Amino acid sequence: MDRREFMKFGGIAAMELGAAKLLMSQAQQPGMAGMQPGAAAQESPKADFTLRIAPVTVELTPTRIISTIGYNGTSPGPILRMREGKPVTVDVINDTDVPELVHWHGLFIPGDVDGVEEENTPMVPPHGRIRYQFTPRPAGTRWYHTHTMAGSDLHRGAYTGQFGFLMIESAGNPGNYDQEIFLALREWEPFFNPEEQDDDDESNAGPQPERPKTLDTNPSGLEVGYQMFSINDKAMGAGEPIRVQPGQRVLMHLLNASASMNRRMALPGHKFQIIALDGNPVPTPQSVDVIYIGPGERVDAIIEMNQPGVWIFGTDTDDVRNGGMGVLFEYANQHKQPQWIAPRKSAWDYTIFGKAGTQPAPDSTIDMIFQKVPSGAGLFNSWTVNGKEYPHDQEFVLKQGGRYRLVFRNRSEDDHPLHMHRHSFEIVEINGKATAGVMKDTVIVPGYGRATVDMVADQPGLTLFHCHIQQHMDYGFKALFRYA
Repeated sequence: MDRREFMKFGGIAAMELGAAKLLMSQAQQPGMAGMQPGAAAQESPKADFTLRIAPVTVELTPTRIISTIGYNGTSPGPILRMREGKPVTVDVINDTDVPELVHWHGLFIPGDVDGVEEENTPMVPPHGRIRYQFTPRPAGTRWYHTHTMAGSDLHRGAYTGQFGFLMIESAGNPGNYDQEIFLALREWEPFFNPEEQDDDDESNAGPQPERPKTLDTNPSGLEVGYQMFSINDKAMGAGEPIRVQPGQRVLMHLLNASASMNRRMALPGHKFQIIALDGNPVPTPQSVDVIYIGPGERVDAIIEMNQPGVWIFGTDTDDVRNGGMGVLFEYANQHKQPQWIAPRKSAWDYTIFGKAGTQPAPDSTIDMIFQKVPSGAGLFNSWTVNGKEYPHDQEFVLKQGGRYRLVFRNRSEDDHPLHMHRHSFEIVEINGKATAGVMKDTVIVPGYGRATVDMVADQPGLTLFHCHIQQHMDYGFKALFRYA
């Protein structure tokens, strides 16, 4: 299949820490005494990109307008396109009253520019600015978003509108498709709710190798629910449809930019040919009826437009789709009522996109057991990794160049999208089903399930690992990997 070289996975290669810099305009340098904050950045050469963090309004429908924090006056923020291997500078200006962070999700860059406080990236001060300098790699669909803690404040962190697509492109042919679209799944107006409302149930019908013999029956803490839903910045029907012609091939970049919800997405009458996961081409592209995608994940798929009509692309959770998480695909000269047909029940299986074969023997195996402590943080649940909450000081220490097998053991009923910063990993098995060649930076571990991945320690420095559900991360579900 002839497809864009920008989705070529560039391999996991060590980078020199000196290849990236972070410049804070507030820091006084020789000869700068008395200069106002921001003067240093203003006098330096123009940045390749500028992101301004500030309040924005999002018009989901003409009668549903919300206020949040976004980038450059919008949410999602602008699509940033960078060339793989070509150094870039990004000025981040914070027009809010609180410190912020911008995380470059899926990039192989040093911790001090990764946009994560735990890796010692400086915060962008209130009404201040920072200049990021780094060399973007690997090629593929990445994204950028805030990485601040939220805790009980539903107006911080991933609950805000601070996110956007980041495309890292490599030199190559334009690819065999007719139209390229970017779709980000979002929920809005979060509130605390006694019961989480996501799409986990379908995945829990499979094996449960990590299910404890005795379950903790203590009352669970509050979860986060939502009142409004959209794809990009519009609720279904409020924005322009995606207009297509019969016979077209549409390249869809799908991002789950949610703070907490896994979603199952379908386009009735059509299949998705999955060609890349988390921006990395899969060894065996496969066609599926449903995409199951967790917070932080990206899926690249080709859709053959061969069923004229007006169709709803949306989640199979009816109240969420009807509440806005959908978009219309409209064929030319078709003026029918939009159609939705519930997809057949099917389990999402990463392994079908892999290849036969086995990975080299690891230098070391690290078991990681994840457990929920019901109401362990008062009103909220807390989470432990190997029986402890963050920071796990000196527990996970890597030797540069070593190959590590990480065994993720999920001893809770929730599906967890687990993210490793600054590295990619290769899926070895999911619930005992082996595969090879599927490279990701975020993987959903099913409720009471197990996922095993291999990672090469080739990005020296502090490396954050966490569940990409904001509330889980905030209340203990993270760990810091260090290099010896």
